[in-house]
Amino acid sequence: MPMPLWWGHVNKRVFNPLAVKGGKWPVLIHVGRVSGATYRTPLDAHPVDGGYLFILVYGSRSDWVRNVLAAHGARLRVDGKEVELTAPRLVGKQEAFQALPAEVARPPKLLRITEFLRMDLVAGGGS
Repeated sequence: MPMPLWWGHVNKRVFNPLAVKGGKWPVLIHVGRVSGATYRTPLDAHPVDGGYLFILVYGSRSDWVRNVLAAHGARLRVDGKEVELTAPRLVGKQEAFQALPAEVARPPKLLRITEFLRMDLVAGGGS
């Protein structure tokens, strides 16, 4: 696992609310797979052909990843607009790096990140 899950819990409780409030980060809006509650998670969202790619710093066992996979999609607030995303799927490093534009920095090897989440834009799903 790249980053310890306990650090993710600190991020979720302390830093994420500040980042959402600040409005500078892309925010993924997803529904809890058990609670049904709506959550807002600030993330690095990288536009790729036909959708977005997310670097899974905490791996695929993160709550937000499991929520998105269970719901088969989410919404993303980016650059002042919301877009609808569908068909979430885990992809490996090779596919992710091929999809990312060359100017996007790859995660440091030290973090040992091997999982990424890719989602497709829903046609006409922006607001």
